[in-house]
Amino acid sequence: MGDPTRHDVFRYVAESPTAVGVAELTEQFGLNHNAIRQHLAKLVDAELLIESTARPEGRGRPRLQYTVNPNAESRWGVTGPYERLSMLLAEVVRTGDDPVEVGRRAGLEHRIDAPGSDNSLDEFVTAMAQEGFSPVLHTSGGTVEIRLDQCPFASAAVTDPTTVCDLHLGMAKGLAEAVGGIEIEELRPGDPRKAHCLLRFRVNPA
Repeated sequence: MGDPTRHDVFRYVAESPTAVGVAELTEQFGLNHNAIRQHLAKLVDAELLIESTARPEGRGRPRLQYTVNPNAESRWGVTGPYERLSMLLAEVVRTGDDPVEVGRRAGLEHRIDAPGSDNSLDEFVTAMAQEGFSPVLHTSGGTVEIRLDQCPFASAAVTDPTTVCDLHLGMAKGLAEAVGGIEIEELRPGDPRKAHCLLRFRVNPA
């Protein structure tokens, strides 16, 4: 991060309302693709950015896209996970609202690339990943669920699982509402230190 251009690339991705591709960054910074890719590789290795594959658009290989790692600490100029938690808990205290409702409002504010699209399930899984849950999708018969392999607020969840899990349930509800076409049924909490909570939901074809 001591490289000024690398820091500028990170800030650009952090401030973008959607995932950012290499072509957009080359145009923004006037550098060639290889130079941009080297900066991105360093930022991914430092666990400041996350690399993912965009949905295919026509022929050719799907493009790579980049978002801020939800576990990036606030010292890098972004909102870290426990800073996010502190703001949510402060809102619970300030408003007196139920943690589920506070979490829902936070989920509704998430940046969704294509709300209401035919790929609502993919959008939802991507949004959960960007919130730091490391989701893994499972389908069995008519049941659809997501295993959450990481708890972004694990230490706090050990201390007060009811409040933190209610916030997470609300966030899932808000994200589902923002994406559209998904209805959350329940969140089955696990051990926060191991995660593996289960989120069950229905996909509404309408």
